[in-house]
Amino acid sequence: MSDTMPSRSGSLGRFGGNKRNLVATGASVAVVVIAVAVAAVSLAEASAGPDRADVVAVAPSAVAAASGAPSASPSASPSAPASPSADASKPGTAGPERGAAAPEPVVPKTGWIAVDQAAWNAQVAAYKALSYEPVPAGVGNLPEFRADCEYSHSLPDDPIVAPGLPGASHMHSFFGNEGVDAGTGADDLVRFTATTCEPRQDHSSYWVPTLYDAATDKPAEPTGFRVYYRSLMSDSAGQLPMPNGLRMIAGDAKKKTPTPRGATGQFYCAYWEPGHDADGIARSTNGNWPICEKQAYLHYILQFPDCWDGKHLDSPNHKDHVAHGWNNACPASHPVKIPAITFDIQYGVQGSAAGYYLASDKDVRSASSMHGDAFVMWDVDVMNTRTKNCVEQRRTCDNHGYLK
Repeated sequence: MSDTMPSRSGSLGRFGGNKRNLVATGASVAVVVIAVAVAAVSLAEASAGPDRADVVAVAPSAVAAASGAPSASPSASPSAPASPSADASKPGTAGPERGAAAPEPVVPKTGWIAVDQAAWNAQVAAYKALSYEPVPAGVGNLPEFRADCEYSHSLPDDPIVAPGLPGASHMHSFFGNEGVDAGTGADDLVRFTATTCEPRQDHSSYWVPTLYDAATDKPAEPTGFRVYYRSLMSDSAGQLPMPNGLRMIAGDAKKKTPTPRGATGQFYCAYWEPGHDADGIARSTNGNWPICEKQAYLHYILQFPDCWDGKHLDSPNHKDHVAHGWNNACPASHPVKIPAITFDIQYGVQGSAAGYYLASDKDVRSASSMHGDAFVMWDVDVMNTRTKNCVEQRRTCDNHGYLK
């Protein structure tokens, strides 16, 4: 990591270089498509507990143009359209106030969401026309820029997996765009610019399953949430920026396997000190959670793919439109090299015998179901400039440009 991550509770310790490439990935998320009306999804079902991980209905909501202007497409809101024939001002005309049945709400559909090719082509042309800005002395050579975000709010919603279906998910902790709920589409991210992220030009929304203290069932919200946009390859040739409206999921919400000491995909103890044990000095009673020493706190690293198919902003399982590069190149099926998003999350807890559980797995109480969602929306000029100067030029940047 580049340097210290700020948080609401104070500065966080730098994450040691030996964990820099830690990747928390899981098997592909199994996605269940439900063909039911929104009206049939009751609050009783939604309150069945945090194990309702992946009730799915994806809406092809409006995709914001790369210029940042909202498109004319309808949003993912499940609000019912007005009846074209009803006129309440005329006697005998059927209308809601005269007892007529309201129109059935539109059920969001799952599937592929195409990128606006004209907008994307315009963004790429503007990106390629940019020249590198001069690099001040002392700037490092880590090809990355970042956004530091604070916790915003929690909801049992998922605007990527279950758009338009409030309460259909397990509890999530949201960061970044403050107006996000189940009905949020790309056009809403453009309009709702209030954010907990720095820089303010990042209007994206990021979320993860809420972490709970197993002893009290109370949430333990992150005290630091840093989002890196970086190159995972040793060569930045052909690098392009991130398209606005891109939606991705990393990890597997359905995975429920133990995470003992040494397991992949576990939480770790972060503290910058020689000889520090990232796996903790002890484990919780069930062995799934580290207990940290001294000033170390629980952290989690979640890595997203760095290659895109160049055609779709989402896919039915929210993963097939992106892929991980290999041997410093993207596969032919996903030829567009984009910055890789990395979540670096700190929780203000140090571990305990009782341990913790994620909203996506209250039964096994392991860390294996940890996952994250990214719904990308930046000021396009800032995205282009940061990608050009920091990722393509392979220079270390912070929230505002070159890290000096």
